[in-house]
Amino acid sequence: MNRKFSALVFCLLFSGLSWAASQYQSPTEFVEYAFDGSPPAPQLLFVGDEVEKALRKILSHAPNGKRFRYWHQGSKTVWVLEEIGKVKPITAGFVVEQGKITRAKVLVFRESRGWEIRYPYFTDQFTGASLKANLKLDQRVDGISGATLSTRAMKKMGRMALYLHHRVTQEQQSAIAK
Repeated sequence: MNRKFSALVFCLLFSGLSWAASQYQSPTEFVEYAFDGSPPAPQLLFVGDEVEKALRKILSHAPNGKRFRYWHQGSKTVWVLEEIGKVKPITAGFVVEQGKITRAKVLVFRESRGWEIRYPYFTDQFTGASLKANLKLDQRVDGISGATLSTRAMKKMGRMALYLHHRVTQEQQSAIAK
C-alpha cells in the first residue's frame, strides 16, 4: 500500500512539471546579449494589410496582434516572437543581420513535449538562413522526432523574423532615399 501511494505522489508531482513553462533565457537577456549589453531602444512595426497578408501565408493563420516590438541597430534586428506549438505558445528570439539569421534561441517553452528544440543542435540549423521569394527558408531545417509541431512553430517564427527584418530595413532604405 505504501509503495502504491509513493508511486502515485511521484507521478502527480512530476507529471505537473512537464506542463510547467521552462524559461531558458529572458527576452531582456537575449536582447542585451545580441547587442553586447547595450541594446538600442525598442521600436514597433505596425501591421498593415500587406504585412498581415504575408504573415498569414507564413503562419497559416492571422498574426497575434497588430504590432511587433523589435530592436534595430545598423544592419541588425532582434525579434522576440511567439507561436503556438501544439496548444501553448513557444517564445523564441532571433537575430537577423543583412537578411540572414545569425542566432536563434528558444527562450520560453510551455508545451509538454518537443522541448528538444531548445538545444543548439536544432537551433543552429537556422544560422545563415534567409528568406526566398515564396516566404520559405532557403535552407533545410531538420525536425526532431516527437517535436514536429514545435519544429514547425520555430520555422514559422524564423520566417517571420526574416520577413519582418526585410520590411524594417526596406522601409529604412526608402526613408533614406527620400
